[in-house]
Amino acid sequence: IKVCATGGVFSKGTKVGIQQLTEDEIRAAVEEAHMRGLIAAAHAHGTNGIKAAIRAGIDSIEHCSFMDDEAIDLAIEHGTYLSCDIYNTEYTLAFGEANGVPQENINKEKLVSAAQRESFRKANKAGAKMVFGSDAAIYPHGDNGKQFSRMVRFGMTPLQAIQAATINSADLLKQGDSLGQIKSGFLADIIAVEGNPLDNISVMENVTFVMKDGEVYKQN
Repeated sequence: IKVCATGGVFSKGTKVGIQQLTEDEIRAAVEEAHMRGLIAAAHAHGTNGIKAAIRAGIDSIEHCSFMDDEAIDLAIEHGTYLSCDIYNTEYTLAFGEANGVPQENINKEKLVSAAQRESFRKANKAGAKMVFGSDAAIYPHGDNGKQFSRMVRFGMTPLQAIQAATINSADLLKQGDSLGQIKSGFLADIIAVEGNPLDNISVMENVTFVMKDGEVYKQN
């Protein structure tokens, strides 16, 4: 279950980061989701909305653009996962106009880009739980692997970036007993690349083999 705790970059007629739901409203959504065994996520760019969502018990914050030290400390205290999609800024600013994105939204992207990457760097350095997020469909499917090198550029080790997309994400979704590892008893969801991503994380941008639940879907 996903709630919009603040305004966004691509939402129309809203100021990016302005809180849109009260803490009590977010808490009600979280309690309903958890009662049904579901994960609750909050779209949140702004500091106040991020803090309200964390205090309300949200499982993950998507975007996390404007995080001060208190917000990061709250995330660590509550075990909240942070999903900072720091690649899509590049795509939006490079191709947004050609793709027909309104100037209003491009201007909002410019407001959050540097702040979001700094929030990512600070939160990772502080030891917050981080997961790999793509903001799917803002850039073309298949470009997701470009996020890895940006995560490394802004402070992660290559191993941390890979763990964000595997073990950490599985734990967030409470599927850590079947996903996120290559291990006996787990689903055989495996990709392969040519080269060692711990030496060059950019090889994750060219996946040459894909297996899902034991069935091969791609093999060069």
